This record gives sequence, C-alpha cells and structure tokens, in this order.
Amino acid sequence: MQMKFGYETLRGAVTGTGAAFRSVTRLQPVGGVGDRVFPATYSGGVYATEKRRVEENGAAREINCILLNSCSSEANHAEVALLEAIRRGQIQLPLIEVDFSEANSEFLKPVQNLTSLEVPHRLADAILRDSVLADGTRFSKSEHAKKWAGANLWNATAIYELCPTALVFGMWGSPDKPGGLGAKFERAYVSEIVAVDTEEVPKKMGFRIDPLGASKSVMLRKTEDGFEVLDEKAKGLKPSQLNHGNIPVESLNGGVRCKYAEQTTVISLGALRKLRFPVADGRKYADDAGRTVLAAIGLCAAVLASERGTSLRSRCHLFPEEARTWQLLDKPGVPPGEFAVTGDETAVILSEAVSAAKAAGLGWMDNSLELKPAKELVRLIRESQIATATKETTEDA
Repeated sequence: MQMKFGYETLRGAVTGTGAAFRSVTRLQPVGGVGDRVFPATYSGGVYATEKRRVEENGAAREINCILLNSCSSEANHAEVALLEAIRRGQIQLPLIEVDFSEANSEFLKPVQNLTSLEVPHRLADAILRDSVLADGTRFSKSEHAKKWAGANLWNATAIYELCPTALVFGMWGSPDKPGGLGAKFERAYVSEIVAVDTEEVPKKMGFRIDPLGASKSVMLRKTEDGFEVLDEKAKGLKPSQLNHGNIPVESLNGGVRCKYAEQTTVISLGALRKLRFPVADGRKYADDAGRTVLAAIGLCAAVLASERGTSLRSRCHLFPEEARTWQLLDKPGVPPGEFAVTGDETAVILSEAVSAAKAAGLGWMDNSLELKPAKELVRLIRESQIATATKETTEDA
C-alpha cells in the first residue's frame, strides 16, 4: 500500500530519521525488448563496463553491465528539467543568466544564453566569473560573490540565496577559483542508468549509397563556392571526400543488447543534514527549513526529468516497464514507505517548502540575476571560433 506524500511527509523525513528517497526503475528500449541501444563511448571508442552479481533461483551468477548514463549526465538532465519548469512558470528558483544577445554580433556563429542550471560548474563556473553585471562589475567581484566567497558546510546561506541547486547537485569552487578550488559541496542527488546483462553487438560496417552514383574515378578540387571537376587522369579529391559518392561506414560502436536497463536515483537526506543555514546575522539557524527546500528541489528535479522522457542520445531512447515509484528509507528493519508523485505535485510541495523557509528567515533571490560576458570572454569566444574555422578549412584543403 502506498503512503500519502506531501510537504509534511517530506519535512518529517528531513527533520526526523529519514536516510534517503530512492527510486529504482526498470526500462526497455522504445523499440522493444532486445532492441539495440547505444551507450556513451569513452576514449578509444569503448564503453564503461562492469561486472555485477545477481541472485537467480537461489544461485548467484556474474553478469555484464554497461553504463548508459553517468551520474553527471543524469544531473544535467534533471537541471534542464528544472529550467524548463521555471520557464513555463511551474516552479520558481533563483537563476543567474549570461545574456549573449549583444555579443553575438561579433561571433561567427551565435551563442545561446547560459544559466546557472546549464554551465558545467554551476555557481562556481568560469563563464559566470568572467561575466559582468549591468554596471560593469565582474560577477566574481560583486557583492553577490563576496557573500558566498566564504561559504562552507557550516554556512551555506549565501549559496542557497543565489543558487540552491548547487547544494543539491554538488559544487566545488569559489568566486575567484572556480571549477576545482574552494569550498566542496557533495552531491545530494545521485542517479545513473545501467544496462543489465548485456551483449555487445559487433562493429557495424556498410556504405552510405549515393543516389547520383558519383564515381570514385572522377577527381574533384574544392573551391570557395563548392568544387570543380578535374580533367581525366588529374590528381585530386575523390567525390566521397566531399560527401558525394558511396561513402564507407565503419564503427567499433555497434551498440548493445540487454535484458533491461535500470535507473537508480537517490536523494540523500544525510548529505543535506551536513548543511547549515545561519540567518539574522548568525543569531538564528534555519537548518531544517533549508534542508527541506533542497530535498524538495531534488525530488522535483527527478520527477520532472522522468516526465520529460529518457531519450539519452541517438538510438538510446528508453521507456519504463511500469509507473515510477519512490521509497522513503527511514527506520532500519522496517520496510520502506512507498509513494508515487507527479511533477505538478512536487511543484506544490516545493512552493510550500520555500514559503516555510522564508517564514523562518531563509529567503532567496526572487528575480533572475542577468549578466553579460566581459569583453575578454567575448574575444576568447570570437578568436576560438575563428581558429576552429581556420583549422577546418585547412584540413579540408
């Protein structure tokens, strides 16, 4: 029997003895059981493989497993789900956004605006550091940055005010030393997807057939506006080198077949309990209220991400075998409480948690903080695009 879940249940788990919220979901390829899926590849075109032991009919056996989506990639998916919910007005969270609209006139190709939910190192990212406020002040030198420069586990209030998602998904850095130096905040949100009992498919080979039948015996020379055909016996490029003709396809990445894929998502209440939130100049603490909000953000992110679907990459689209459920791990020896919740319901829970935190004196930035790239960052992007374009032109020639 499923338990009724709402704000009070969430708060009770955070302030009581709850260890974590956990969801374990089995998925299958959208093409059906046994269809191929394509995991992420790493250096050398290899998959991230591991061995696992499972119990079947009272006996243990070792099976092959392959990582389909890593912890960091799962966090990115969850952050995108939060960003979409913010933009459609479903939830409200602090957001820092770098606006590239003016700078795009100087680039070879435009750059989209980036938010604190999209940059790699969250609040401590160099893109934010090297951007400026409306008055020209570097973000890293602003009053906002000064407040969180000394943040740590014992005083995470300034980060909560600016970018609470950094406390949920993890961050390591400071305003002046982003991406690896400064205060460390561990992930409270941990998720991954693994293909279970796998069999790798041999490498794929074949041809992309040219409907025009361009012959490899006809030599070409690339020109500024396309190409020209060279005289017979002249040396030049084969049509396939300019994407004409039959092009051979060979890849070591032939995909895998698996018994099923398994997504495990955990929101650690133990990790959140390490965070403290002093308010009123340190005379009071709003620890329980802040931790409850962060737990609500994690649950909201996970549910919204699952509702967006699990399309990881080309030919790696998965679908749950049954409706996703959650467990509350609380008292040892007692079966965990189970519940199901929708994205809309988690949005309501989050709103209630935020209101309770504000009543306890722990508020956050209500409006988005807009930045623009500093001139040095604009030049870095422009020169990098030019260098890339020059390299591609030289290689083509």
